Amino acid sequence: MSDFAQFSAVSGFSDWTLSADKGAQRLFHGRGQCFAGFEYFTVDFFQPILWIVLYRQPDEGFWADFCDALKFRFSACCDAAVVQKRYEKTASTYCLWGEIPANVFAEEGVCRFKLDLNSKQNIGYFMDMQPARQWLAERVEGRRVLNLFSYTCAFSVAAEQAGANKIVNIDTSRPALLQGRENHRLNPAPKMPADISYLSHDILKSWGRLKKLGPFDIVICDPPSRQPGSFDAFKDYRKLVRQFPALLSEGGDVLVCLNAPYVGEEFLRELMSEGCPSAKFISRLKGRADFPEADSDAALKVLHYRL
Repeated sequence: MSDFAQFSAVSGFSDWTLSADKGAQRLFHGRGQCFAGFEYFTVDFFQPILWIVLYRQPDEGFWADFCDALKFRFSACCDAAVVQKRYEKTASTYCLWGEIPANVFAEEGVCRFKLDLNSKQNIGYFMDMQPARQWLAERVEGRRVLNLFSYTCAFSVAAEQAGANKIVNIDTSRPALLQGRENHRLNPAPKMPADISYLSHDILKSWGRLKKLGPFDIVICDPPSRQPGSFDAFKDYRKLVRQFPALLSEGGDVLVCLNAPYVGEEFLRELMSEGCPSAKFISRLKGRADFPEADSDAALKVLHYRL
């Protein structure tokens, strides 16, 4: 059996279907370690393009067969198939067919987010956080939200569309916050617009200002696992956790998140137990069905606590 035939058998390649009605889709999640030998790449659909991310150089024979099969099946319904070589020091992209459109968006329910597919490691949107944004939308109406490490403000967009009263986004990256403003403009104006702030500060040095803007009913805490010169989960996450009681109203909710395969759920549970004992663990949010994971500790972790 050829490598591609093996891949097709384990991945269900022949059953991959594209549906704009579903919004952004992950067609293949090799990173979840559920497909032995093919852990090094992922395939997503953002209408009208396929987005393939490689985490190492693929085997030449398999890759040629895979690209041929992908083009045969999807070139008639996708304007382009774009490959990102994430394993390079500076990520680069190229097209299997077509050209990168000037504007590509991720659709998620009623929300829309602009993507940047040109040679950046992150494209401005994390699909695996969709269940957490849905969780937020289901309980945010009329409430005040603090979005720590807001990046391009996807949580903020979901919150405003669902009727949040006040949203504070904070991130050290000004370009990310500018894209966050653009994401808000891309979406329909709600009947009752939220009071939205965009703060470009070092989160670990901004507690005084944040406390004055609070208290908040919901805090979203989704930091990078390790960002040189900015944040390291092992050293800095406990500093965040200790601030939750001063930022949250009584009965307020917090999502404690971490996407690091080398750190398990117990790390977050211990941090919360030690640094924020007044918060009660409610549940761990389930991940997307199209992100199968062999090890839940290696997967994205999103824990819900209530003060």
